[in-house]
Amino acid sequence: MPSRFPLSRIASIPMSLASLALLVALAASSAAARAATATREPARAPSRAGAGEYDPSLFSALRWRLVGPFRGGRASAVTGVRGEPHVFYMGACGGGVWRTTDTGQHWECISDSSFGTGSVGAIGVAPSDPNVIYVGMGEETIRGNVSHGDGVYRSTDGGHTWAHVGLEQTSQISRVRVDPRNPDVVYVAAIGHLFGPNPERGIYRSKDGGRSWERILFVDERTGASDLAMDPTNPRVLYAGMWQVDRKPWTLESGGPGSGLWKSIDGGDTWKCLSKDRPGNGLPKGVLGKINVSVSGARPERVFAMVEAEEGGLYRSDDAGRSWTRVNEENDIRQRAWYFNRCYADPRDADKVYVLNVRMFGSKDGGRTFRPIRAPHGDNHDLWIDPDDTDRMVECNDGGATVSTDGGETWSTVDNQPTAQFYHVVTDRQFPYRLYGSQQDNSTVSIPSRTTGFGIEPTDWYDVGGGESGWIAPSRDNPDVIFAGSYDGYLTRFDVKTQQRRDVNPYPDNPMGAGAEAAKYRFQWTYPIVTSPHDPKVLYAAANVLFRSRDEGQSWEAISPDLTRNDPTKLGPSGGPITKDNTTIEYYCTIFTVAESPKQAGVIWCGTDDGLIQLTTDGGKSWHNVTPRELPEWSQINTIEPSPHDAATAFASVVRYKLDDFRPYVYVTHDFGRSWRKIVGGLPENVFVRAVREDPVRRGLLYAGLENGVWISFDEGARWQPLQRNLPVVPVTDLEVHGDDLAISTQGRSFWILDDLGLLRQLTPEAAHARAGLFDPSPAIRMAGGGFGFPRADVGQNPPVGARIRFALDHAPPDSVPVRIASLDAAGDTLRAFDRKGEVLADTAGAGKPAGPKVPANAGTNEFVWDLRGRAPTRLEGLALWGRNPPGTLVTPGRYQVRLTVGSQSITR
Repeated sequence: MPSRFPLSRIASIPMSLASLALLVALAASSAAARAATATREPARAPSRAGAGEYDPSLFSALRWRLVGPFRGGRASAVTGVRGEPHVFYMGACGGGVWRTTDTGQHWECISDSSFGTGSVGAIGVAPSDPNVIYVGMGEETIRGNVSHGDGVYRSTDGGHTWAHVGLEQTSQISRVRVDPRNPDVVYVAAIGHLFGPNPERGIYRSKDGGRSWERILFVDERTGASDLAMDPTNPRVLYAGMWQVDRKPWTLESGGPGSGLWKSIDGGDTWKCLSKDRPGNGLPKGVLGKINVSVSGARPERVFAMVEAEEGGLYRSDDAGRSWTRVNEENDIRQRAWYFNRCYADPRDADKVYVLNVRMFGSKDGGRTFRPIRAPHGDNHDLWIDPDDTDRMVECNDGGATVSTDGGETWSTVDNQPTAQFYHVVTDRQFPYRLYGSQQDNSTVSIPSRTTGFGIEPTDWYDVGGGESGWIAPSRDNPDVIFAGSYDGYLTRFDVKTQQRRDVNPYPDNPMGAGAEAAKYRFQWTYPIVTSPHDPKVLYAAANVLFRSRDEGQSWEAISPDLTRNDPTKLGPSGGPITKDNTTIEYYCTIFTVAESPKQAGVIWCGTDDGLIQLTTDGGKSWHNVTPRELPEWSQINTIEPSPHDAATAFASVVRYKLDDFRPYVYVTHDFGRSWRKIVGGLPENVFVRAVREDPVRRGLLYAGLENGVWISFDEGARWQPLQRNLPVVPVTDLEVHGDDLAISTQGRSFWILDDLGLLRQLTPEAAHARAGLFDPSPAIRMAGGGFGFPRADVGQNPPVGARIRFALDHAPPDSVPVRIASLDAAGDTLRAFDRKGEVLADTAGAGKPAGPKVPANAGTNEFVWDLRGRAPTRLEGLALWGRNPPGTLVTPGRYQVRLTVGSQSITR
């Protein structure tokens, strides 16, 4: 739906929804003509950077709304608390730190107000004082879409408050171990930067609760720590797995001379490499990769190690590391070692050991044989077992965290954690509109922007084909038809009404397991799929060439040559020197983003993951390399946004974090790419930008998705400022403006919506300095059933029901100054009026106090919601009602007015 449309358009809504969408137009004249008096900035807090930047208090009426889904995403860290059988913690890969106090029935995030990044690698609770918690940031699951961390955080009050305690450049932290006797003695195992060498790797120790750190084990600038184990009976005995690992956009190399297994018997003061003189001690020969280790609490001389090597597998020592035996070499327990490879000794039974991989496995004979344990989700990453009750455990995987109290026979659900990781977001054109995205290691999702019930529940969303990594493209003229992709070039056409799903792949080949050089067409893990804004039958899909279909995927044609650098040195098999890992996530020299101009048909922009921007203005007949000259080579063109106002204008968001460069790169062109201008003023120096979108109503108003949140610019990127509000610190992967709303996808906290962008569209320097002002209200929507919110923590949130009225005050007036909001009909007659105590002139029939909502009066912007009802009927004295007092009737569709009164000043819109 358009953001504002006449009542005559109501017939265009599907008949099943027509009764739900009665528009109440609250604003009569142009918002632009009255923006100068709409709002103001407090005189005591002037704009920090002039005309393009506004005081944050002017955004105070804005609030992000969590849509869902409430379905867990990838998590890499869990722990429990000895002596507190219902309390567990989870670290999400992008979504922060979560806690349950009821054995996994409900989870709450406890890190949103304090953390600078959202990716968690490790959690350690002090056994001697469970109020002391350490969190190491940066996930250990080093996928291609990995997010980095910013060091260590510490809480001394059970997670209510946090303090950052250093190690900012460790990037990815695999383990945190706390001395069981002293909560101030803590060890951190740091992998370090994934995409380049850095010295902040290895094992760190603090003896003063993180106020100071010393690095106690270091190999070299390319070798970090994959694991750290502490002897449960003697905390001075430590084992560390050191891991040489290097990621590039086109490969992942796990293993090298730096990898090894180390031991300390003096709390980390000195170390010995157990794998250095391997002939004779039983550890595998040749190159070593990732090593994870665990010590038996029942028999501390028994140590288990999962070793990546040509002769890798599960190794066991029964003499505290002096000699080793490979007890299991099955591929099921050691596949994709860089992603899994963890083992866990049972604290009370020396013969019990667990291994996590695609599946979870348990052994009762010291690791010789394993049986699968059915966890709620695959791809398993961490496990904690209660030393006092080994049936009580918490485990995490690519679907979240799950608790068992019966040794893994049954588990709590992962469908109560809104930590889903989405690659993109797109919306359709029905009402209520729906959001679409692909969830990592899960299915695609179609979820409504609002409902008529208590909230947005699991029954409201569903899978639409494709798979975990793909783009989604709803048909522009039939929202029941959805195209959805996944890796390997997989593409489906799904019809919601008939429930039929059909493969419409541009090229029918599955190259899984082979390097990019073996494929005729190179499709990236998350390759682009978009529909044309000009012809609903036209569909584009991109590999290293751009494909077009004119018949909804029934047939395809290539309309470009290879648009990438096609560098053969970047097209070999990924992985080594021990194992290969070819899943197309490391396929390089591919088209990573595609967009056609909404202003001019045939103007198509393509951005590649190897640093090129290509443009056609004639629908693919000819192509031109329009890459910015100053853009460093091999960058990933993450998003291109053709302007909705001008065909010659486009915005490019570029990321280089896979080359160990975290700086923001955003460019704009106004001449079809002949020249570009960098627009990063005010953005954080080391936080990269994944996507930029331009507002379709106000030209030059930009929204940016960063690795840690959302930013906004009112002057086409010359100056940026945060638009974070209540949004958690989380990677924002994509944004889309739908009508009056801004929808975003996140890598760790599902989908969110910022409702009603009218305030931002009307904000000007003149309006920001007015004494008091009333924004033009956006059209309100009357829905059958209401669509009300409900205070439940396990469903998506609906927007407030009614007309959102936003106004600005330069300061909070004293109680003696009246502040009133009145709703009026078209003739100017008052329907209802409210002040800071509630409804004015309401018939309360002896209730003794005003009814209805209260008008806020804070400095900055305020929001009041009129529920679209007239005055309530008179309540008869002594009347007993089983239900609530009857409200006033809903007003009929039409044009209404709102009046703000502050003291003697009144403004009507």
